[in-house]
Amino acid sequence: MTEPADAERTWCISEVDIFRDLSEAEMDAIAAAAPMKTYAAGEILHSPQQPCEVLFILKRGRVRIFRVSADGRALTTAIISPGTIFGEMALLGQRMYDNFAEALDDVTVCVMSRADVHKFLLSDARIAARITEILGRRLADLEQRLSDSVFKSVPQRIATTLTTLARRADTPAGKLRPGTRHPQITLTHEQLAALAGTSRETTTKVLHEFADRGLLRLARGRITVLDPARLLDEAG
Repeated sequence: MTEPADAERTWCISEVDIFRDLSEAEMDAIAAAAPMKTYAAGEILHSPQQPCEVLFILKRGRVRIFRVSADGRALTTAIISPGTIFGEMALLGQRMYDNFAEALDDVTVCVMSRADVHKFLLSDARIAARITEILGRRLADLEQRLSDSVFKSVPQRIATTLTTLARRADTPAGKLRPGTRHPQITLTHEQLAALAGTSRETTTKVLHEFADRGLLRLARGRITVLDPARLLDEAG
């Protein structure tokens, strides 16, 4: 295999947190077992109708994990950011059950089979411990989201979602673009509504109210957080 191809494969594994102290040879072995796939924004990576036991390692973009209630409402259970894992993998105690995985942006993932997860990940105590930590954090996030959906008002949920995205250092929103002073979140009103568990119309109304008060600046497909402290107060 040519050097550029090797570099491209390893690119999917390097800088992923759970592999942070592996040798180059160890990363090469994992990369060979985890081919890259790309998905366009809006594409479904996993659905209950197409179950498959694979582990996704997210390298680029964001993925929304959600489930659909009996009355057709979507409840976001997690927002996966680059450098972490998700998928249907009973071996890890991680199950998607009736959840969908949707690309929020154009995403790049590496995909590992059950056998390779056991061979390369669970057999390494360092990686296995980090996977357990990630899944524990995700469960805590899910519990917080479910609590928010019950006890917080719609404006509070929208403010919470925006604050979470803007504060993440490992997402595009958390890194300031050259020449900008404020975090920018790349989401449509419809995507934000899905994340906050409300309608697009209500989300648009709340966003314009926040913008009128100087908390945000709105543009097509982009939300700039002008006053993170006040937005955090709005989150309750």
